[in-house]
Amino acid sequence: MTQQGKGFGFGLGKMKELAEAFKKAQEVQLGAKQLQEELEAMEIAGQSEDGLVTVTVSGNQEPLRVEVSPAAMEKSAEELSAIVTAAMKDAYEKSTETMRERMEDLTSGLNLPGLSG
Repeated sequence: MTQQGKGFGFGLGKMKELAEAFKKAQEVQLGAKQLQEELEAMEIAGQSEDGLVTVTVSGNQEPLRVEVSPAAMEKSAEELSAIVTAAMKDAYEKSTETMRERMEDLTSGLNLPGLSG
C-alpha cells in the first residue's frame, strides 16, 4: 500500500491564510509602535470631585504634573491627601480607558487563524 505525500498538512489555502495573518501581525506591530509614541505624547487630566486638584498623566500613565488650587491648601493634610489621591485615580482611569480604546482600534479586524473564539 503506497501512501501519497501530503506534505505538512498545509493546503495552499492555509498557507495563504498564514501569510495574510503574518502581514496583519506586522501591521499591528507597526501600529503598536506608533500608538506607543502617541500615548507618550498625550496629556490626560484627572480631577478631584471638588475640582481643587488636577493630576495630569501621559497616555502611558506617567505622571506629568499636579496642580493644587489655593483653596485646597486650606484643607487639612488628611483632606488634601484624599483629594490628591482622588485626582490621581481619575487620571489613571481615564488613561487606562484611552489606552484600552486605542488598542481595540489597533487590533480590530485582526483575524488570526486559531486565535478567534
